[in-house]
Formats: sequence, C-alpha cells, structure tokens
Amino acid sequence: MAAAAVIGDNRRGKTALFLIVCGWAGAAPHFWLEGVRSLFPAITLAFVLGGYCLRTVLNNRDNASENSNAIALEPPADEAWPTVDVLVAARDEETVVNRLVERLATLRYPQGKLAIWIIDDGSQDRTPALLDELRQRFPHLHVINRLRGAGGGKSGALNTALQQVQGDWLLILDADAQLQDDLLKRLVLFAQHGGWSAVQLRKAVVNIQNNLLTRVQAMEMAMDALIQQGRLLAGGVVELRGNGQLLRRCTLEECGGFNENTVTDDLDLSFRFLTAGALIGILWDPPVQEEAVETLPALWKQRQRWAEGGLQRFFDYWPVLISGKLTLAQRSDLACFFLLQYALPVVSFVDLLTTLFTRTIPAYWPLSIVAFSVSALAYWRGCRRISEGPALPPPTPWNLLLGIAYLTHWFVVIPWVTVRMAVLPKSLVWAKTSHRGQQPVKV
Repeated sequence: MAAAAVIGDNRRGKTALFLIVCGWAGAAPHFWLEGVRSLFPAITLAFVLGGYCLRTVLNNRDNASENSNAIALEPPADEAWPTVDVLVAARDEETVVNRLVERLATLRYPQGKLAIWIIDDGSQDRTPALLDELRQRFPHLHVINRLRGAGGGKSGALNTALQQVQGDWLLILDADAQLQDDLLKRLVLFAQHGGWSAVQLRKAVVNIQNNLLTRVQAMEMAMDALIQQGRLLAGGVVELRGNGQLLRRCTLEECGGFNENTVTDDLDLSFRFLTAGALIGILWDPPVQEEAVETLPALWKQRQRWAEGGLQRFFDYWPVLISGKLTLAQRSDLACFFLLQYALPVVSFVDLLTTLFTRTIPAYWPLSIVAFSVSALAYWRGCRRISEGPALPPPTPWNLLLGIAYLTHWFVVIPWVTVRMAVLPKSLVWAKTSHRGQQPVKV
C-alpha cells in the first residue's frame, strides 16, 4: 500500500501568503478607517460568522434519541457481523500497553471477527517485551515491529499494518484509549445504519480531576463533539480526531492510505474522505476515553502540532475545497471554520500589535467577543449532555470562565505556528503525547 499521494507542495509559500493577508486585514482598519468606522469589518464578520456559530451550536440533536436509534437496531447473527481490525501505533508505551490490550480483549464481538494489531514503532522502553508477553496470552493479538527510523511517523506505522489487515472495518486507537466492552458492536451498528464510511467517537477525558488544565480539556472535548454534530446536521463537515475513528478499509485504500507527509494524519484523512465523497459521522455515546495532557509545556507541544496539521491540510487541499466537488453547504462550513479557527487568531494578534503601535482602539474586538460568547454557549450545551463515560464538568459560571480563558491559548499558538511554518522548513517527526496510565473513572 502506497502512502497518500498528497505531498503538500510549497507549504511555506502558502503559509507566508496567508500570514501576509491576515497581517494586512489586522492592520488596515487602523490606517484606512477612522474612529468607529474601523469596527465595521469586524462587525460585519461578527454577524456572518456569529450566525454560523449560533446555528452550529443550537442545531443539535439530543444524544439520547441518537443512541436509542442505534441501540434499537436488530443486531445481526454472529456470522453476519463485519470483520474488524483494531490498529494501534505505539512508541514507548510501557505505562499503558498492558491495560490497552487487556481492555481490547474484553470487547464483546463475535469470535473470529475481531483482530488486534499493535505496531511497535521502534520503542526503546519495555513496550516490545510487554507485547511479547501479551501475545502469548491473547492469540488474536498481532504485533508488528518497525525500526525507529523507518519514517512516516504514526502514518507510516499504520500504513505498515494496512498492508496486512483484511478486515471490513478498521478501528484506529491511541495507546491510552479505554473502551466500554459493548462499544464496538454499537459503533459498527451505528456506522452501517447511517451509511457512513467513517465514524468518529466523542473523546472523553479520564483524568478530569487531576487539575484545572485537564478539567478544561474535558470541557473542550465535549464542546468539539457538540460543534461537530451541529456542523453535520447543517450539511457541513465532520473531522476525524485520530483516537477512536472507525474507517471502512476499502474506502481508506481508495484514498491512498495514511498520508506520511503530514503531522496530523487524522485531519488530513478527513479531507481526503471528504473530497472522495465518503461520508463521516460522529457518535456521542459511548465515547473513547483518553488522558488529557497535565502540564502547560505538554499542552503547548501538542497544540503546536494540531495547529500545524490543521493549517497544512487547508493549504494542501484548497483547490478541491473550493471546487464544485463539494456542496455549497460544505464549502460555506469550511470557509467559516477556517476563518474562525485559523484566520481570527492571526488577525487578532496583528490587530493587538497595531493597536499598541498606533495607539488606536482595537478593531476586531466585536468579532472576538462574539466568538468567545458562542464558545461559552457551546461549553454550556455540551457539558449539560448525558455522558456514558466520565462525568463532564458542570457548566457553572466558574467553569465557563475557566473554559473561555483557556481558549485564549489558541490566539498565541496559531500565530506562532503560522510564523514558524512561513519561515522554517519542516522536518516531519512523530511528536507523540506521553501517557501516564491514568485509571478509568467509574460511572
């Protein structure tokens, strides 16, 4: 299986152009418009993008009805269930690999229909030895060993497994993933009933009680899943999130496998499924449980990778994204999402610098206020929903204020990553997140 064809030509040039346009948009109102008129661009965007945000956040179904529809489906006979391969790319995961395999072995699925594949990507800790022991205990566990310098990062590891698997569906997990024993059956039923080519599970945080940082990340995951459901219901786009993604194998192979020239294989694959006309769904319950990072340096490292991968995929696929291959609703959704997630932080940062330089009033505060206000609404709605995984933080005024303050980190991360991408050449490496082996929260 060859890696995905997208190489990402001239990413530095595209990033530099994006940076110039955002810089001009952030500075221009201070020089070309006077007084209150300098707020007109932001007010206009606030109405357009604010309307998109409100529709997305409020256009959401109750997860109870969603799940009851999936659960009420008549399960097929054992021989009629599709075959599933679970794929986990692991590097230096000695703290979680035992629990991972033991948990996967408890999944309720017809005998002979489920296989577990762990790709050891050159681990230098006890992961290889632990996998050898686990392979003796669990006969349906397959271990693939790669050299540490084999290349391609996580995508390269997954592509290695893709050459060997034969399942109808692939469930891609991170090494810290924790699953309910009935998750796989419910997920497969949901995918088949909805006609999806891929389904992303909601991500739930297991170490929510560790500190304020893990608490706000749990709120962020709930908000993200709620927004994704709203985007889908409005005819927009759902994105894969890496951990907890179910993929139809034949569709993945038609799309060229996993792209080894990107730092976020999940976001890249989302766009390749989209441009191939393959539909992606999202399931609120049951979630895939995972660890949130617990320190600011770990968060900074993780979010830089997410920001870089997010920008890369827009720069790589933009000709298709604006073409007639996508529906008008999908193109509108992507345009609004790009402006809010990537352009607004850069424009706002330039706006702040220009404000300090010219001693004028900030020009984009109306748009920022609208964006943060709707984010608070999304937090509130997301955290009020029923969760089969760890209990979500209650949307109290204190938690909402913490969540809003936490979101401001994107207004630093994205401008910094944009400048770095525009100036420095990129060397693709597997920048993995470290896992402690946090125990699941009992519910």
